[in-house]
Amino acid sequence: MQKVVTESTSTLRNYASILLLLGGICLGSLVGFLFGNKVEGIKFLGDIFLNLLFTAIIPLVFFTIASSIANLQKTEHLGKLFGIVAGVFLLTVLISAAVMTSVMLLFPIDQDNTLRTMVAQALIDNPASAHSAVTPSGGASLTQVLTVNDFFELMARKNMLALILISLLVGFATLRAGEKGRVFAQFLDSANEVMKQLLEMIMKTAPLGLGAYFAYQVGVFGPQLLGVYVHPLALYYATCLAYFVIFFSLYAYLAAGRLGLRVFWQNNLTPALTAVGTCSSIATIPANLLAAEKMRIPDYVRNIVIPLGAPIHKDGSSMSSIIKLALLFAMFGKNFSAPEMLLAIMGITVVVSVVEGGIPNGGYIGEVFAITAFGFPMEQALPVAMVIGTLVDPIATLLNANGDLVSSMMVTRIVEGKDWLSSRLNK
Repeated sequence: MQKVVTESTSTLRNYASILLLLGGICLGSLVGFLFGNKVEGIKFLGDIFLNLLFTAIIPLVFFTIASSIANLQKTEHLGKLFGIVAGVFLLTVLISAAVMTSVMLLFPIDQDNTLRTMVAQALIDNPASAHSAVTPSGGASLTQVLTVNDFFELMARKNMLALILISLLVGFATLRAGEKGRVFAQFLDSANEVMKQLLEMIMKTAPLGLGAYFAYQVGVFGPQLLGVYVHPLALYYATCLAYFVIFFSLYAYLAAGRLGLRVFWQNNLTPALTAVGTCSSIATIPANLLAAEKMRIPDYVRNIVIPLGAPIHKDGSSMSSIIKLALLFAMFGKNFSAPEMLLAIMGITVVVSVVEGGIPNGGYIGEVFAITAFGFPMEQALPVAMVIGTLVDPIATLLNANGDLVSSMMVTRIVEGKDWLSSRLNK
C-alpha cells in the first residue's frame, strides 16, 4: 500500500507542471466564457508572461547551442559508430515526420473564420508584429535571413536564424580553441545552466500568464476557439499510438526478425511507462539501459545510443512539430500542402527535433526557431505552440524515449549482422 501511494505521489509530482498549466488554461477559458469582453482588463498578465519569455529566449538560444557544440569533443572518439547512430536517428525522425505530414495532408486543419479573426484582431492589438507575419519569399536576400550587419541586431527575435548561425560558429570556435578555450567553454556551460534556471522560473508563471491569455481569447472570440485544438490533438494522439505500435514493431523486426519483435515488446514496458510518467527522455535513460541489457544489446552500443539519443533523437517531437506547424499554417491562412513548403517543413522539423532538450515541457527553443523560420508573428504563434506542446508532451516523450531503445537494436543489427540477437541469447 505504501509503495502504491509513493508511486502515485511521484507521478503527480512529475505531472505537476502540466496539470497546473492545463488548470490555468481551463480556468482562464472559463473566466473568458463567463465574463466575455470584460476580461480585457487582465490581458496585461498574459502580456507580462510573454514579454518575460521573449526576453529570456535570445540568451537562452545562444548559450544552449554554443555550449552544446563546444562540448562535442566528448563524442569525437565515436568514429564510425557515431556515424551509424546519427544515420539511424535521422532516418527514424524523417519517417515519423513524413507519417505525421501525410496524416495532416489527408485530414487537413480547416482555415476557419475563428482562426482568421483571431489573427486579424491580434495584429490590430499589436501592429508591430505585422512586420514579422510575412514569410521570406524566394526573392528575399539570403544574406538578410542568415546574417545581420551589427552585433546588437542579433538581440532581435526577427533575426533568430542569424543568432542560431552565430551560436553554432561560436561553439565550433570554442571547440577549435582546445585547451585555450576551456575556460570559455566552462562559461558557456555555466551560462547555459543559468538561463535554463531562468526559463524554469519564468515558466512557473505560465499557468497565470497563459490562463490570462486564454481568458482574453475566449472572452473576445468565444468558446468556439477551444474547438480549434480538438482536431489536431485527436489526429496527433491517434497517429502517435499507431506509429508506436506499427513502426516500432517494424523497426524491431528489421533489427532481429521475429525474435527481435518478441524481445522488444517483452522489455519495453517499463521504459514506456517511465517515459509517460516522467515526461522526460533524460529520466528514462536508466530504464532504457536496463531494458537494453535484458535485450542483449551490447554495452558499447547501448551506452552510446541511449544517452546520446535522449537529448537529440526525438520521433515524438518531430511529429509534434508537424502538428504545430499545420495549426499555425491554418491560423495564418498559409497553404500547408504547397510542395515548396513541405520540403521546408521537413527540414525545419529535423532541426527542431535536434534542438529540443530532453526535459519535461521542453521545446520552447525549437518552437521559437520554427515560428521564426516561417515568419509567423511571435506574440500570436508562440502561445498556441506552447499549449499544443504541453498537451502532447506525454505521448511525444513516449516516442522520443522508447525510440532510443529500438534504435539501439537497429544500430546493433548494422554493426554485428542479422543474427546478433540469436547468437547472444544462446551464450
